[in-house]
Amino acid sequence: MSCNVVVTGATRGLGRGIARAFASCGAMVGVTGRDASALADVCTEIEAHGGKPLALECDHRDDGAVAAAFARVRDEMGHLDILVNNAAAVYGQDLIAPGPFWEKPLRLAEMIEVGLRSNYVAAWYAVPLMAAAGKGLIASISFYGAVSYFHGPAYGAAKAGTDKMTADMAADLAPYGVAAVSIWPGFILTDAVRAMPPEMIPDDLRAMLPTWETPEFTGLVIDALYRDPELMPLSGQALIGAELGIRYGIADNDGKQPISYRASMGAPRMPNSAATGEQP
Repeated sequence: MSCNVVVTGATRGLGRGIARAFASCGAMVGVTGRDASALADVCTEIEAHGGKPLALECDHRDDGAVAAAFARVRDEMGHLDILVNNAAAVYGQDLIAPGPFWEKPLRLAEMIEVGLRSNYVAAWYAVPLMAAAGKGLIASISFYGAVSYFHGPAYGAAKAGTDKMTADMAADLAPYGVAAVSIWPGFILTDAVRAMPPEMIPDDLRAMLPTWETPEFTGLVIDALYRDPELMPLSGQALIGAELGIRYGIADNDGKQPISYRASMGAPRMPNSAATGEQP
């Protein structure tokens, strides 16, 4: 059965691939982004993959724009099954530049605004569209940087905050049949990476690319998670996408099984009875 999905920050990277994956499952897919032209391109891809698109031009720094986007979701979808919180303020070259955080541009702190706060705001507007139906899933994209050093403190704070916020949301959502989880994908073979000329890719990185995940893989495991009869016991947890792939028998587009980096980069922290608020 097809479902109604919103993917934030879906004009490029992981979000765009997630939108394509849901489209391949026959979903109606609402996609947010600031660039109308890029949104139109994503909507064309959604249609080509068998889905029904809804373009939601939206800057996630602007709460009013987010409110307007979800008002359209309510009016044009009627209800919402899945929210994928993917929007993030990512400045790639600044993130990977050498040096400590105070020697990098202050704008990296925007990841806490768009990437953590924006997840809260999108969920705030999405939940009423789910709770009325007694079922729904909020899947917020996080990463191993929540528990290990990766790209510095702003990135780490955004991811760790997302995981804790997810655990606390799950406690509030449990009586309404709505689940909240964080999803940790692996390293992503985005459209931009795939389009890079081989001679422009450093040798060590080129050797790793065959092990990287397509962005569509994350969308497929979120779809399977939503349909899992045991979804609610997983609510509040940070879940590794590669491990969900094994749970649900989902391989990547090229047939490989994506890698869990649990052993080398860290394991998700378990909440204390997030669904009930009980203490251990």
